[in-house]
Formats: sequence, C-alpha cells, structure tokens
Amino acid sequence: MAERPARKPRKVRSAQVVRAERLTPHMQRVVLGGEGLADFPDLEHTDHYVKLLFPPAGAAYPEPLDIERIREELPREQWPVTRTYTVRAWDPTARELTLDFVIHGDEGLAGPWAANVRPGETIHFMGPGGAYAPDADADWHLLAGDESALPAVAAALEALPDDAKAHVFLEIENAEEEQKIDTQAQITWLHREGRPVGQALIKAVTELDFPDGRVHAFVHGEAGFVKELRRHLRIDRQIPREDLSISGYWRLGHNEDGWQASKRDWNAQVEAEQETPQP
Repeated sequence: MAERPARKPRKVRSAQVVRAERLTPHMQRVVLGGEGLADFPDLEHTDHYVKLLFPPAGAAYPEPLDIERIREELPREQWPVTRTYTVRAWDPTARELTLDFVIHGDEGLAGPWAANVRPGETIHFMGPGGAYAPDADADWHLLAGDESALPAVAAALEALPDDAKAHVFLEIENAEEEQKIDTQAQITWLHREGRPVGQALIKAVTELDFPDGRVHAFVHGEAGFVKELRRHLRIDRQIPREDLSISGYWRLGHNEDGWQASKRDWNAQVEAEQETPQP
C-alpha cells in the first residue's frame, strides 16, 4: 500500500489590529495589518476565509506560532480555538485585511473579541481558503444568505461588472442591519423581525421568477435553510451542481466546533437525499 503523502504544514500568520468600527448594531468591522501580512497572497475568490486562532486563558506559545507543533506537544485543552471568518476585503497596497463579525453581545468567542479589540493587539490566523467567484460567463447570478454570508455576498457584488444581471437576497434582523454595498445590483433586504432564520430567504428564492439562461448561484448561511434551498435549486430548478456554491456556514444549536465536527456527515446525508432520483 502506498504511503499517504504528508500533509503540508499549515502556515500561521500574525497581524495587528489597525482599526475597528461598528457598521450596524450587530456587525463589527476589524481591519488587520502589519508585517505578518507581507506575503499574504492575491485573492482570486470572493468567498476567501481565514481561521482565527484564540488561545485558551493562560496559554502562551513561542513565536513564530507553529500550530502543528502545538497539537503534537500540548494537551487538547491548551490548543488554540479556531473561528472561521470571510475576508471582506484585502488591500495589497495598504496591506490591510478587512473582516466583518456578527455580534451577539457576550455570546461566542470571536464576536466579543471583535467588539472589544483595540488597535495594536495581535491576532494569529491560518489561510486564506476559498473556492467561489462569480462566473463572468453566466447569464445571471443568484446570491442569497443571512448575516453570516453578507461579507462574501458583498465581496461578490463588488466584483461583478456593472451590467451583470443579479438577483440578491440578504436576510437580516431589521432595517438597522442594512449596509451600503458598492454595487449596481438591486439588493432585496429581507427583515426577519423575530421570525425563524431563513424563512424569508426560502420564500423569496422559491417564489422568484427565474430569468432565462444559465445561473451561477451562491447560497450560504444557516444549515437548515441552506438544505431547503439546495433541494429547491438542484431538484425543482434542475441547476447543475457545478453552477452552485452552496453550504452551511453555521447551524442552529451548534457552536462552530460542534458544527465543523458534524458538517461532513450532514453534507453527505443531504447530498445522498437530494441526489437520489425522485420516483
């Protein structure tokens, strides 16, 4: 049996907080900079993400931080906790990386950090990863998501040419959470107002009168509504899998650790259910 090739060590970068600002009542922007971003690559996708590393209380790691060594030599309770965030923007000239965080008070780990961080503080992260960018050859684009997908949707819209045809649905809690996005596309802001997350998105997408031609779709957010829209797009609308970027960023009742641990099995089950030919 051939030996499995060794996994390439994951590069850890460090960055310093340049500035932070509250965009809306529940969205915080943090801009990172510093010499640790000197070799940050050009970004070809609009859903690029990084994995922020948060050490447990009292943990101290030697620099440069080596995540593989930490996991080999230290007990699991001393490993840093990872939280995944979409890159909202990367400015290679200024060498500034912009991340947007959904804030839920003191709930969670990354949100409270972003809400209280001060310029000069250091954060370590891995990445970037990513796979989606709007296909210029598509006849039109469908972009749909909740707050967690807003940074990626905004980045995609800003990458589209002004004459691109797009239907855009963004579900947020209320009008105070709307953001200004530099795009000519018409955005439909869906206000949840206490309703279950994803309910308005499912209704908007399923009732949309799809234009003729090939659609390239990006649908991300809470796993429950993503599952429903995946079924609709794959089965009801017969959109080929290669024309879809669709995945759950999070799942109700799970923190990121729990969701990431179960995501592969969840996705496999959903795909098996929805790819089975219907009688």
